[in-house]
Amino acid sequence: MSPEKHFIPLTIAVLVVSDSRTDADDASGKTLVERAADAGHHVSEKKIVPDNIYQIRAAVSHWIAAADVNVIISTGGTGVTGRDGTPEAVLPLLDKSLDGFGETFRMLSYQDIKTSTIQSRALAGVANATYVFCLPGSSGACRMAWDAIIKEQLDYRTRPCNLVQLMPRLLEK
Repeated sequence: MSPEKHFIPLTIAVLVVSDSRTDADDASGKTLVERAADAGHHVSEKKIVPDNIYQIRAAVSHWIAAADVNVIISTGGTGVTGRDGTPEAVLPLLDKSLDGFGETFRMLSYQDIKTSTIQSRALAGVANATYVFCLPGSSGACRMAWDAIIKEQLDYRTRPCNLVQLMPRLLEK
C-alpha cells in the first residue's frame, strides 16, 4: 500500500445467482456486501436472480450500462452442473477478460479444496469501464476471493499496480 495516495471508494453491485437462496439465508452475497462496505466502498444494490442465463445477463447488463456502477461481483452459477450458467451469461458481455483472476483464484483455492478447484469457473473482466467478477456460490470462496485478490485490486493505494488506477483509461480507443 502506498500511504501517500488516498483511498478512492468505488460503487459496487452484488448479484447472487441461486434458485434456492433468499435474502434471509444468503451468506455469500452478505459476505461480499459486508466486506466491500468494510473496505470503504459503496454497495449500490444487491440482487438475487435464479440460475437463468437471460436473467443473469439482464442484471449484469443493467449495471454495466449504469454510469455510477464501477464494479459488479456475482456469486453462484460458476460450477459445472446443468443449471450453472453464470460464465455463459457474462462472457459475451465482456470487452476484455482478466484471465489472471480465475487462474489466481484457483491457485489460492487449491490450498483449501485441492483438486476440486478444477470445478470452478470463476472469472473476471471489464465491460463498458465496469469491472465484473464472477465467484462461486460458497461464502468461503467469496471471502477468499475478496480478501486475497479483489480487495487489493480495488484499492488505489495498492502497489505496484491496481485496477482502480486503470479506470480512467478503460474506454480509450
